[in-house]
Amino acid sequence: MNENKQSLECGLCPHKCILQPGRTGFCGTRRNFDGEIRSVSYGQVTSLAVDPIEKKPLYHFHPGTAILSVGGFGCNMKCSFCQNHGISQQGIEVSQGYVSPEDLVKLSQKAAAEAGSIGVAFTYNEPLLSYEYLMDTAPLLQDKGQKVVLVTNGQIMEEKFKKLLPYIDAMNIDLKAFSPEGYQWLGGDFATTQRTIGMAVEAGIHVEITSLIIPEFNDDTAMMEAEARWLCNIHPGMPLHLSRYFPRYKLNRPATPIETLYQLRTVAEKYLKYVYLGNV
Repeated sequence: MNENKQSLECGLCPHKCILQPGRTGFCGTRRNFDGEIRSVSYGQVTSLAVDPIEKKPLYHFHPGTAILSVGGFGCNMKCSFCQNHGISQQGIEVSQGYVSPEDLVKLSQKAAAEAGSIGVAFTYNEPLLSYEYLMDTAPLLQDKGQKVVLVTNGQIMEEKFKKLLPYIDAMNIDLKAFSPEGYQWLGGDFATTQRTIGMAVEAGIHVEITSLIIPEFNDDTAMMEAEARWLCNIHPGMPLHLSRYFPRYKLNRPATPIETLYQLRTVAEKYLKYVYLGNV
């Protein structure tokens, strides 16, 4: 009886997990600690590297520069083809240690001095799960002139995203399929990602989109036409990255034929100015 009274709804993403005390949500990172939902991934770092900005991929945001990439663990989607499943589908046991917001700022300044890094990209796993860490860290980075970049699936509730928007400079958002059914297979919500893209563009954030093209899932020309038309209505100059799938994690379908990517690029270019191919 008491446990039920203390159950809480996590309002960060569309899963809206109902968590009893001590229980962790679908993402593996947010837990009910005696009546308060907190992130167990706060400041926990699994990966830290200086990358070319194009690797995010961001082709139209300070091209030719570098950025400090930071990853944690956990995800609020369950893609069977995940490239980073070694951290995205794992728990705190994969953490390499705690990095405070202040220490991350120092690391970013060091990367700027030594490698010309322009800021920090929160990437590798789903960064929005470390929402409180982002809210604490992003303003400190911006105060030091550092750019804040998110590489994300866009699965976040509107009110939470509104609070974070002022502290983001650029985003690469995965648009994994252009249908509710496709997102259901992946454990996500299509409309939420659409709303996140729209809100980010409206807020003046630099946005680029990535769609990983998987045979017999989202390689249909009609689906690509619908996606490109929708993106064009938001902003015809928004770059779209069509990335080639290779067998990963639990999905063993053959790699996407390069000819398929060429065909889909031709379709998308009817609506969008910038369409790039990745993993080719």
